[in-house]
This record gives sequence, structure tokens and C-alpha cells, in this order.
Amino acid sequence: MVTENEIPQADSFADIKVDSVGDFTFPERNKFDSGFGLSQKTVDYISDVKNDPQWIREFRSKALEVFLQKPLPTHWATGDLCNINFDEFRYYLSDGQKPKRSWDEVPEDVKKTFDRLGIPEAERKFLAGVEAQYDSEAAYSNIKAAVEEQGVIFVNSTEGLHKHPEIFRKWFGKVIPTSDNKFSALNSAVFSGGSFIYVPPGVKVKHPLQAYFRINSEQFGQFERTLIIADEGAEVMYMEGCTAPKFETATLHSAVVELVAMKGAKIQYVTVQNWSSNVFNLVTKRGVAHEDAEIRWIDCNIGSRLTMKYPSVVMKGRRARGEVISIALANSGQHQDTGAKMIHAADETTSNVISKSISIGKGRATYRGQVHIPPHLKGCRNNTQCDALLIHANSRTDTYPAISVRGNRHATQHEASVSQVSADQIFYLMQRGLSEAEAMSLSVNGFINDLVKEFPMEYSVELKRLIDLEMEGSVG
Repeated sequence: MVTENEIPQADSFADIKVDSVGDFTFPERNKFDSGFGLSQKTVDYISDVKNDPQWIREFRSKALEVFLQKPLPTHWATGDLCNINFDEFRYYLSDGQKPKRSWDEVPEDVKKTFDRLGIPEAERKFLAGVEAQYDSEAAYSNIKAAVEEQGVIFVNSTEGLHKHPEIFRKWFGKVIPTSDNKFSALNSAVFSGGSFIYVPPGVKVKHPLQAYFRINSEQFGQFERTLIIADEGAEVMYMEGCTAPKFETATLHSAVVELVAMKGAKIQYVTVQNWSSNVFNLVTKRGVAHEDAEIRWIDCNIGSRLTMKYPSVVMKGRRARGEVISIALANSGQHQDTGAKMIHAADETTSNVISKSISIGKGRATYRGQVHIPPHLKGCRNNTQCDALLIHANSRTDTYPAISVRGNRHATQHEASVSQVSADQIFYLMQRGLSEAEAMSLSVNGFINDLVKEFPMEYSVELKRLIDLEMEGSVG
């Protein structure tokens, strides 16, 4: 039987364990703790704590059956996945408090965490709304009054489930079914947190909505579930950031993100993740674009032990557009297995994939992509471009593009390149007074500069800072 667990919260920054930016943690103070291991008892515990309706309880139980039946993927990142022991994680941790609408009401240790990560400052400057998740649940959730008055809904997934069931249930689990893969099934069984967004017809949200996902506890799994629906002619940009402290033991992150862009709608989903090197980051992201709709994934992957993430777009309506722009940086002991999937399901649809990866030391970056255009369609177009940069002789990169185009009324192109940082370039920069690490960092930022321009300004500055940190100590 799982008992409630109360731990005193930290009173000052002196109580924080600090090693580097993002790598800090507070003592746990969880009221609800599902305990270690995954079973029907675990799933029931989560449902009880969250007061799930019956259909969600059944959804979770069926998902658990699927998860237990499905084997681990045998053809992707096999060695790393086999190191996951699902019984070593806790699947739900919460202090039992509802998300606060006022920043002043947020618990002090949580507030200090997000203060250090710049969340309240970003909210004041350029966000229409923000949600901050701490372990399993949202600690803070707020939307600007002017945006809310337009009918925009921006709440955590639990609130969406309970307060807006007529919209939530219609789309939940429809874009990514439970049986899609082993990790989507895992998320479906134990999901908690994440965002629910609905933008009414014709409403264009002028400023981004942001969510920030923070793992604080050791031997923990975070399983947020995000669902975004942009109704006809609506537009929205959603940004997410992710961090976790470095522990000696593994941490698991397995999210599911579902996007629905109705006729003429536009959704832009921006991610900058900076996981610590003990995190298994196994994520399923997919969007459905209806007639004349557009879905753009802008994805930056830094950190983690293993990332497996392939944002995808199903272009279901005529003239729908899908795009994935991704940056991945793998340092020693890290494997960034990332890419994109573009499924053309209507005439005159267009997809664009641009991927850049950087491998440092013994880091490994893998691009894995899929483009599918069936024979009965006409007028479809795809562009796929994969570029890799190797920093050291032991750095590794792999590219596995699977482009299936049938019929003769389409236009596709694929380009790939692998390059190494030029010793002459580094020497030249060092003659201008830069250290070797600074010269490397400048070269890497130059390699990805054209993609960084696609990120919102605040995120592009953060991305450059993270790359500079990764380059420190990577030379010699």
C-alpha cells in the first residue's frame, strides 16, 4: 500500500544542490507517491488521485495491457533501450496542490526553480500564457485575460479532461492511438500533466503560449500529455522547454503530443529541451493538418542519454502543409535519434524537412525519417535536407531517410551532407584571440545559424547559450 509522503520544503537557495545551469534539485515534498514499478495497482492509484472519469480509467487499463504486450523496438537504438528497467521508476509524484493562477501563490521551492529558469520573466515579456509543470502536475497555469476573452482555452490536461470534456474527448487519443508504439501505450496508461489548448475559429493568438516541464525527483518518470486543437482559420504558437537535474540513476520521460489543425488553421510547435545526461527521452509527436492547414515543428534536442523523437504530420486535406525543422546535439555518452515523418494523404500537399545535427566527442546523432506519398495522389511535393557536423574523430552520425514516392505526378528532392570542423578555421579564430572552445562554439553556431533564425528570438538566445555550455570542456 502506498502511503502519503511529506518532506519539508527548502527555505533558501542554500538548500539547492547545484552543479550547472539546470542541474539543481530541491528535497522532495510529495503528498502522493505511486511507489516504484508499473502494474494495474499503479494505474489505479493515479486514477484515484486524479479522480478520473470511468472512460479514462478504462483507457488507462487497456493501455497498460498494450504496453505489457508490446516488445521494445528491435531496430532502433536497441542497446540503449535494453538498459531501461521499468520497475526502477516512480510513475506519479505530486504535492497534491492544484495549479496556482498567481505566481505569488506558487510553493517557494517550485517558484525558485522556475525563477532560475526564467519563466516569470518570459511570461511578462512576450507570452500570452504559461504553464509550469513540476514532476507529475502543473504548479502554475495562467493565460492573459485578453486571450481568454477570445475564447482560447489553455489549461493542463486534467482540467481539460474535467472542464471541457465535449472537446477533449472528441480528439484525445485520436491522432496517436494507444497501440501506436510501446511508449505511446506507456504514456496512455500513466499520463499526467501536459497542456490542453483549444483556439476557436478565426482566432489568431498573437503571442506564444508556453509550457515548461521540470523533473525534480530521482528515479522518476514524467509522462505529460498535450493536445492542441486549432479550429478553422485559427493560428497559435506553442513553445515548450524541458530540464532535469543529473542523478546517478536513470530518469524516464515519455510524452505524447497530438495536434489538430482544422481547415486553414496554423499551428507552430517549438521545443528546446535541455535534459541531463541520465534521461531516457522517448516521445511521440504527431499532427493532422486538414485542408489548407499548416503544422510546423521546430525542434531542438540537447542533452539526455537517449532521445528518440520523430515529429510527424499527416497531411489529410488538400493543400495541407507540414514542416519539421530540427537541431540535435549529441555529446559523449549521448545518442540523439531524431527525425521526422511526413505522410501525404491528399492532393497538392507539401512537406519540408530540414535537419541539422552536431556530434561532439563520442556522441552519436542519428537522423531517421519517413516520407510517404501514395500512387493515387497528384501534385505532392517534398524537400528533405539532412546535414551533420562532426567535431572529433570519434564522433558518429547516421542517416536513414526512407522516402517512398509512388506515381509520376509529384516533386521530391533529398540532400544530405556530412562535414567536420576545419582545423584551419579553428586555428584562424584562435589567432583572433578566441579560446579553442570559443572557436568551436562559433563554428557550431555558424553551422546551425540559418535554422536558429526560425526560433523565436528569446529561444534562439537560449539555444546559443546552451550550445556554448556544451562546447565547454569538449576540446583538448
